[in-house]
Amino acid sequence: MKKLALPDDILMQIDKPARYIGNEFNSIIKNPAKVDIRFAMCFPDVYEVGMSHLGIAILYDMLNKRDDTYCERVYSPWPDLHHLMKERNIPLFALESQDAIKDFDFIGMTLQYEMCYTNILQILDLANVALLSKDRENDDPIIVVGGPCVSNPEPIADFVDIAYMGEGETSYGKLLDLYKECKSSGFDRADFLHKASHIPGIYVPSLYQVTYKEADGTIESFTPIYDDVPATVERQVVKNMDEAPYPTKMLIPFVRAIQDRVVLEIQRGCIRGCRFCQAGMIYRPNREKSVEVLKAQAKELLASTGHEEISLSSLSSSDYHALGELMDFLIDDCLSEGVNVSLPSLRIDAFSLDVMSKVQDVRKSSITFAPEAGSQRMRNVINKGLTVEDIIGGATLAFKGGWNKVKLYFMLGLPSETDEDMKAIPRLANDIAAAYYETVPKEQRQGRCQITISTSFFVPKPFTPFQWAPMYEAGEYLRRAKVVNDEMKAQLNQKSLKYNWHHSDVTVLEGVFARGDRRLCPAILDAYNSGCFFDAWGEYFDFDKWLKAFEKNNISIDFYAYRQRDLDEIFPWDFIDCHVSKEFLKREWNNAMNEKVTPNCKMSCSGCGSAKIGSGVCHNAR
Repeated sequence: MKKLALPDDILMQIDKPARYIGNEFNSIIKNPAKVDIRFAMCFPDVYEVGMSHLGIAILYDMLNKRDDTYCERVYSPWPDLHHLMKERNIPLFALESQDAIKDFDFIGMTLQYEMCYTNILQILDLANVALLSKDRENDDPIIVVGGPCVSNPEPIADFVDIAYMGEGETSYGKLLDLYKECKSSGFDRADFLHKASHIPGIYVPSLYQVTYKEADGTIESFTPIYDDVPATVERQVVKNMDEAPYPTKMLIPFVRAIQDRVVLEIQRGCIRGCRFCQAGMIYRPNREKSVEVLKAQAKELLASTGHEEISLSSLSSSDYHALGELMDFLIDDCLSEGVNVSLPSLRIDAFSLDVMSKVQDVRKSSITFAPEAGSQRMRNVINKGLTVEDIIGGATLAFKGGWNKVKLYFMLGLPSETDEDMKAIPRLANDIAAAYYETVPKEQRQGRCQITISTSFFVPKPFTPFQWAPMYEAGEYLRRAKVVNDEMKAQLNQKSLKYNWHHSDVTVLEGVFARGDRRLCPAILDAYNSGCFFDAWGEYFDFDKWLKAFEKNNISIDFYAYRQRDLDEIFPWDFIDCHVSKEFLKREWNNAMNEKVTPNCKMSCSGCGSAKIGSGVCHNAR
């Protein structure tokens, strides 16, 4: 391996220096001099989080399969190294070659959550790349962003050259081919970006202009500045999951990652239609892999990594059509070789509990439910599709199966939520605890049952039926958490109950970014310059600095977070075609306000618009 970018004295000073040395098992090494394109694939968070991200692993493998491209990895340096790099003027580098990423052709970042926006600027700053796209020269790398947050890229529009709409397996090849073509004939940055805007799924923010209404500050128009630039950008979707690129050699991190296991993606999308869930809308339609492909991928992944755990990746694994057959295979082939099987996102029913009892130690593990709301009224509002009988029945089956620990996830601040809806949360938890004491004979109990209630605060996201909903001020969120906490203390089985809730300030800021427009860019830049980054980490989050940045730039939190949106308002993301129509989302908003449940996609088609893709559950149902 070539000389490290960081000298020994720095490696000795910082926390977990193995984050920065590269050369992990299964990492890909090429000769940079023998490729046409160098691509720095970045996750703007710490190494342990980024190494757990499946999307990065897929793109890293896919791009490196091109002979003309060398894709390397970059993660956000932890604050201890960040400050040393600034002091000593050490440029940010890629792990594989240890070369400065400023000299690469592309820097690509995946944006999984809004609170990483200042880390985008950290990456650019440490790389010595101009923070604003308008200030970059021809020899600067092209900055590309993708991921769920690109469902509304406008709050970071000034910082990025390209926003990639959709799933990365589809249009990256066309983008790189165009880059090579432009590079061979004398590269001009503006010309390349203009031509790139013609590729499906490619959005170039600098090629669009926005005007605002003087009366209320909402968007008046959002239009391309050239006639040949598309007014609408269509989100790209993989139609055939069996044929989609998928790595069979996952990288093995030196530092223990958040998810230190083999990940087997069994499907994309979801049939359920929860009205708060952005992933359930933008990843439509539900598309499955065949069980034969999954069996082959599982064998290859385990053989190439040596991992002792395999996890199924899906928004709702219980809805996979051949889960029983797949689990029989994993149990027979994997468990016999000492490999654990992890099963997230399962509905708690007899089949799921039977499978779980075979693959995990019930005495050590807990069962997780996500009712999201305590009352049946609120579950109807959010289209959760769970009754209290489903929840208590599932918990009872779990208790009979030997579990005595249950985790319950809820949201506070949902549209139309009342104090009675909030009080229903600990009451439901109490009923679950009561079911344990009624179901399990005293002599068979392993002590008290433990019911842990966790609440997050609702954030309205683009392309969901709740994108029109108002949020609440931080103090009101805390009041709602107190309503739950006080009611919990009044429950008969309160000693079996525990309650955790999230920070409210971070929730408000996330809400501002989720539905913000490009007028937020100067405030994000000022916040970074005042020391804000790693905002998703509680120890580094400083809300006062954000408030000062907002005040300096005349940003109203009330405008972006607290107000009720008009159904006909132009949103910053309306130029994106994510295949789910705005008419469908409006119908679902009205259904929510009328507490009306919409059937899941396998029960009946609700006309969301994603059938036009011609694959997945929409295609199968026809």
